[in-house]
Amino acid sequence: MQSFGSLQVRTPLCFPGQRIGVMGGTFNPPHDGHRLAAEAAMKRLGLDQLWWLITPGNPLKPQNGLASQSGRMGLVRPFVRGPKMKITGFERELGTRYTAATLEFLKRRHPDVRFVWIMGADNLASFNRWQHWRRIAEIMPFAVVDRPGWRLAGLSSPAAQALSRSRLPESEARSLADRKPPAWMLLTIRLSGLSSTALRTGKSSAGGK
Repeated sequence: MQSFGSLQVRTPLCFPGQRIGVMGGTFNPPHDGHRLAAEAAMKRLGLDQLWWLITPGNPLKPQNGLASQSGRMGLVRPFVRGPKMKITGFERELGTRYTAATLEFLKRRHPDVRFVWIMGADNLASFNRWQHWRRIAEIMPFAVVDRPGWRLAGLSSPAAQALSRSRLPESEARSLADRKPPAWMLLTIRLSGLSSTALRTGKSSAGGK
């Protein structure tokens, strides 16, 4: 059970009414594509902050070859631009790797903050495999950032089809944080062909995370 009220779980400083994007991932390793996604989300969604949430691990992926969380947090620092971007790994203290539990915690800890979950189109393609994915869509709005080779797979995925009525046009991006969930959109950005998988194996690739 997650320690929703525990002071041991420390998030970055935030204030009521702020718009905050939460971009979670293993970032194993981080790359320029992640930076482009973070900067685009900040600008397009009109965010006051963006949190790079470095997770302990991805429940859907093998853990072998996964660098330590503290090590990955250090690798992310060169990609974080400006004081509005924060690096956090609070899931370790929360004791979960599951997004649903993380977002529930954030809404309970900071009920007056307008959070937006940010993920890549590759994640949307497999979103229906995430634990309590329908509940995730009900907790807070989310933005799907386009990725090379994943746009069609993401938009044709079971989760995207099930949530199709909740999809908003990109032209309304700055209002996403104010929308009552379920609400989501795909953000088209300048794409980078880099992937963490390719960087770990020393190959160039347009896919992967």
